[in-house]
Amino acid sequence: MALDDFLEPEVGVAVAITAAAASPRVRKVIRQGLVYGLAGLLIAGDKLKAAASGVAEKARHLAEPDANGTQVPAKPIIATSEGAPS
Repeated sequence: MALDDFLEPEVGVAVAITAAAASPRVRKVIRQGLVYGLAGLLIAGDKLKAAASGVAEKARHLAEPDANGTQVPAKPIIATSEGAPS
């Protein structure tokens, strides 16, 4: 390689990435970020699963007849002063 090749942007980027990958501090930060990111995804998945389970349970409850064999009418969802459904 000629001296001019080392001044090209592509070579500079490759050198910077290699230096970062070889740095223990950078590898630790990346590893920590991956761990926290995965933990966040798992928590979000649990929240979505719980919400879907609640919706399914509500639908099952609305679909089953009461003790007399008649369909139970759905209760309207009324928003509280905080804006969340009650």
